Amino acid sequence: MADPYVVLITGASAGIGEATARRLAREPNFRLILVARREEKLRALADELGGAGVVAADLTDDEAPGRVREVIEQEHGALHMLVNNAGAAWRGTFADTGWANIERHMKLNFEAPVRLTEALLPVLRRTAETSSERVCIVNVASTAGRVSRPKSGAYSCSKFALAAWSDALAGEELAHRIHVGLVLPGFVKTEGFPAAELTGKALTRWLVSKPEVIAEAIMQAGPGGKAERYAPRGYWLAAAARILAPALVRRATAGGALTTKTGSAD
Repeated sequence: MADPYVVLITGASAGIGEATARRLAREPNFRLILVARREEKLRALADELGGAGVVAADLTDDEAPGRVREVIEQEHGALHMLVNNAGAAWRGTFADTGWANIERHMKLNFEAPVRLTEALLPVLRRTAETSSERVCIVNVASTAGRVSRPKSGAYSCSKFALAAWSDALAGEELAHRIHVGLVLPGFVKTEGFPAAELTGKALTRWLVSKPEVIAEAIMQAGPGGKAERYAPRGYWLAAAARILAPALVRRATAGGALTTKTGSAD
């Protein structure tokens, strides 16, 4: 019997992380490790999936990456796929929220996945040396990591950083047989991101996707070996427009700045 394909998913208690766990649990021989702050929700999901590892942790804590690695080393001894999904957004203008808002976005959306990856990279490399399966890291950024808009600058800068680091890491780890994929969701209706201002209007309802669409993109950017996936795919047009017509995009986003509520993917 083949060795299990071990997957760790952060922010797995709800939204994209939960949908990803459900999607990957359908794959034969996948063994999941679910990470988030809310242990009760993680355990309920693990039971529903027929069994999965659970690590309740706040990934912004200094001790969290080491504790996650310890669990993997003791219980699995290998790691084939790391999904850095946990994240949050707190909207506000820079004048109103200042550096403090940028700092908390960077701490959770950028520093936390970087520090977790740093802790787990030796395990991923060791697994890649002997595994015939693709060993991979999937970083869940955002289309907001390519196109910024008013009141979301702090969130965007954290996701821009995650996307840039992903590109560099992909080249660095190529020689170690570790694939790095990037997923850039558009608007997605989740527990933390209800997108009510979009779903409530027929004109903008089509912009909002479901977590299951992102979960499939994560599968493609991980075991599927794709470099990056916009999800839904049509969102790549926004990123292209930002390059080709930046002044037009600025006018479009400034004129209709959306009032998205604060949310978390954990």
